[in-house]
Amino acid sequence: QVQLVESGGGLVQAGGSLRLSCAASGSTNSPNAMGWYRQAPGNQRELVATATSGSSTNYADSVKGRFTISRDNAKKTVYLQMNSLKPEDTAVYYCNARIPLGIFEYEYWGQGTQVTVSS
Repeated sequence: QVQLVESGGGLVQAGGSLRLSCAASGSTNSPNAMGWYRQAPGNQRELVATATSGSSTNYADSVKGRFTISRDNAKKTVYLQMNSLKPEDTAVYYCNARIPLGIFEYEYWGQGTQVTVSS
């Protein structure tokens, strides 16, 4: 049973920083891609950043230059360093992983961690 365990959310003032972590367990295969999505109340879940096993990264325009995604493939862990946080970054942040199994690829989600940025 694959599980994604997130940590690092919390309350921070505008301009502050937080670091999210997400560790994948229960699979012998390294994820093809890991990333972060977020969902604010009343909004759809949106992409924040993703990173492939080959270290290719992709960011939402709204976080470029402020957030940095990184991976430790040996630990099957993905991190999201969030700097210069804004109140509009307030959301539940979800870890996502796409893990291969044979010829298939399965998608998994973490339980979500709350990030609240006060003005």
